[in-house]
Amino acid sequence: MAIPDFRAADATAVRASVALLDGPLDLTLPTPCAGWNLADLLAHMTVQHLGFAAAARGESWPLDRWAPRPLGSDPAADYAAAADEVIAAFAAAGLETRIALPELAPGPIPAWRGMGAHTIDYVVHGWDVAQTLGRRHELPEDVLRTALPIAEGVPDTTAAFAPALPVPATASTMDRILLRLGRVPR
Repeated sequence: MAIPDFRAADATAVRASVALLDGPLDLTLPTPCAGWNLADLLAHMTVQHLGFAAAARGESWPLDRWAPRPLGSDPAADYAAAADEVIAAFAAAGLETRIALPELAPGPIPAWRGMGAHTIDYVVHGWDVAQTLGRRHELPEDVLRTALPIAEGVPDTTAAFAPALPVPATASTMDRILLRLGRVPR
């Protein structure tokens, strides 16, 4: 079995999420993530980028460092910098390197698995940001086709996403991903 390489899809999804933050931001807006406003979501997304980047570089990031921190004075710039950091760290990491992601697994996992988890997170969180801001979020179909099997492999019992919703046969690839992860496409 060939090891999947999610780096290109991940970079595309991450860069698309950065582009969504161009322009004025009302950080108090509610998001599709239950109980989170835009500030909460951006704080989560930023620390996730930093944590995954550290893991890809082989650095230790204990579980308490994964907690979102208050946003700085320019959350969009901070987010963009963290996005660049994770893209660069993934590009330099070997796919089979074992990385520590304490939020995902109790012990080290292959980097390609972590990259897959990051990819699906940013396909979906990009959509969350777009919905929050009333902006369009379109990812290339090849990125969505790469992300769909990851979404389909997420157990309903995970705390990261809501339980799956029924998926109509006519659903687009993006809608299949969203429904599989408990989001209601709009």
